[in-house]
Amino acid sequence: MADYKFIFDINGFEDFDEHVIKASARNPVLVDFWADWCGPCLFLDPVLKSVIPEYHGKVLLAKVDTDEDDNMKLAGRYKVRGFPTVLLIENGEEVARFSSARTKPFVREFIEDNSQMLDRVNSAHP
Repeated sequence: MADYKFIFDINGFEDFDEHVIKASARNPVLVDFWADWCGPCLFLDPVLKSVIPEYHGKVLLAKVDTDEDDNMKLAGRYKVRGFPTVLLIENGEEVARFSSARTKPFVREFIEDNSQMLDRVNSAHP
């Protein structure tokens, strides 16, 4: 999918637990619940994919196509009611979310304002 190892697709609960829940103990993880038929999702996708590399691997992006496998059940687990919905997961827990298409400045501000781990990650990985 992506050219960066810190942007990846999620396929099912096991994949989610490994690449989101466990990874969120080390780094903040944005989880993008999306669908290819969703216009706002298609607008947000390149925004997220351009902002995440600015963090040089200190923030990860997990893309959850809700039309694939058990991914709609994952959306249900987090009570996602519309697409796109982006969750910020840290230490296995949701700390914030937003819905709808957003701009690059909004996404940057969302991460900076809501991540409790980013300062710790920044000091550990200069």
